[in-house]
Amino acid sequence: MSATVTVRVPAKVNVQLAVGAARPDGFHDLANVFLAVGLYDEVTVTESDELRVTCAGPDAGQVPLDRTNLAARAALALAERYGRRPGVHLHIAKDIPVAGGMAGGSADGAAALVACDALWGTNASREELLDICAELGSDVPFSLVGGAALGTGRGEKLRPLEAGGTFHWVFAMADGGLSTPAVFREFDRLNEGVRIPGPTASDELLAALAKGDAHTLAGALSNDLQPAALSLRPSLADTLAAGRAAGALAGLVSGSGPTTAFLAADAESATAVARALLASGTCRAARVAESPAVGATVV
Repeated sequence: MSATVTVRVPAKVNVQLAVGAARPDGFHDLANVFLAVGLYDEVTVTESDELRVTCAGPDAGQVPLDRTNLAARAALALAERYGRRPGVHLHIAKDIPVAGGMAGGSADGAAALVACDALWGTNASREELLDICAELGSDVPFSLVGGAALGTGRGEKLRPLEAGGTFHWVFAMADGGLSTPAVFREFDRLNEGVRIPGPTASDELLAALAKGDAHTLAGALSNDLQPAALSLRPSLADTLAAGRAAGALAGLVSGSGPTTAFLAADAESATAVARALLASGTCRAARVAESPAVGATVV
């Protein structure tokens, strides 16, 4: 049993986020096509007298360090399931945008779960780990799995998808974050009185993903939460326009935002789009990344 374990975990982008009407439990049924992208957090766990969380990296000051942190909740959930004391120091090295719609918090939860399982030698099955992930949050199971997947239910029921090539992305970071619950509330407000069909994945999008066809995938990208995110943060429209003007094949709000994601034809185009976005003054940072990426992995 190692005294310290570090797990690397990727961010995600939703290439399709189809949202159904609000359910009685307050959640929404989703058809959520996830792609893991090569921006990573690392969570290092070390035995400790008590559970504590520290964080370093961009926007680390925005990360809660108490037991509401998903990494802490993951450690507590695994400890409770196996009847052990949750004495562990969780250190999060952030590189995924905080509150940016790229599942950074969910990624940390998945990473902490894998790391604590390895540190404590609990040898939980993958099914058990995914079950705990689903209890922690809708995006946490995908952070564990990585690659490409279709999430249904509230996003936690995963079906692996084929991704037939490498896709090149640019992510534009906005100032401040957006609350996912607030974006869903705005979605409900904007759709009040509207009959919302059940969410389904796009056959065209899934076929483009399987073929590795960036141009066709660009035409099929969609996010039903985008109007709500733009309603709460109108300035994101300027970022989307700047990325498209710079030559991106397509752009959309990533998940609940406020990060915007741009699909590029190749690595060279992605670099050019990132440079133009920074020069446009419509975002505070622009990052290039490839997908798909592997899920939570001990390093």
